[in-house]
Amino acid sequence: MAILIDRDTKVICQGFTGAQATYHMERAIAYGTQVVGGVVPGKGGRKHLGLPVFETVAEAVAATGADASAVFVPPASAAGAMLEAIAAEVPLLVCVTERIPVLDMVRVKRRLDGSKTRLIGPNSQGIIAPGRCKIGVMPAHLERPGKVGIVSRSASLTSEVVEQTSAARLGQSTSLGIGGDPVYGMGFVDCLELFFDDPETQGVVLVGEIGGSAEEEAAAFLRAHASPKPVTAYVAGLHAPKERRMGHAGTVNVFGKGGAAEKIEALRAAGAHIAASPTEIGETMRRALVR
Repeated sequence: MAILIDRDTKVICQGFTGAQATYHMERAIAYGTQVVGGVVPGKGGRKHLGLPVFETVAEAVAATGADASAVFVPPASAAGAMLEAIAAEVPLLVCVTERIPVLDMVRVKRRLDGSKTRLIGPNSQGIIAPGRCKIGVMPAHLERPGKVGIVSRSASLTSEVVEQTSAARLGQSTSLGIGGDPVYGMGFVDCLELFFDDPETQGVVLVGEIGGSAEEEAAAFLRAHASPKPVTAYVAGLHAPKERRMGHAGTVNVFGKGGAAEKIEALRAAGAHIAASPTEIGETMRRALVR
């Protein structure tokens, strides 16, 4: 089994008729994902990609039984779309939208507390369970079904890790990107808990970046809970200049905190196997599994 998604996951898309949504949902359908419809206010009752378009998320869920939503809504409206899906009790949201205002995400984060919804993202490449389901913009040609769970803040490095673990004949149980924004939904700890409980996952790769405290929180979790499975970690940005944002809104080292070296040492002290460079992540995971 995988985490969060499987062959039976029914997916809707918010912002369904947009160009990017159309492109990526076509590919999700071709992959075998059960896309059951979309939501675009003002276009309810139409068809798109041969599937129904609904006015609201509540209508879409009632008609299709959807249990996941891909959010391809522009930044100014993305928070409203996520809040609507949370109100409709959609179990899983995958938001790929970049540059959502931070205060908007604070509102979303507050509404997630105590809700029935998990959020991946925003600014996420998505999630893929090889051969079963794909939600988001993650490429599918490198993945192979297997035993390594991958959770990453970096889209490009996720593809690198997928390729390396496929080449090492380890494959992946599930790969997901938690996004690179300062305020987001699921974090490393949430994903580690799920991977540790998943019988198919035998090892976990964690890919971090400078900025924020997600890696330190993961290290604290690993120290507090005896890890039943090996964890391999890589943290990007070791030589990044301080106080300069690198790529994502959340990747910035300020006030002496959020640096790669500190994150690496915290994870090492917690028992994670540290990859010295991006090219060594797959081999580090392979050696950890052998041990």
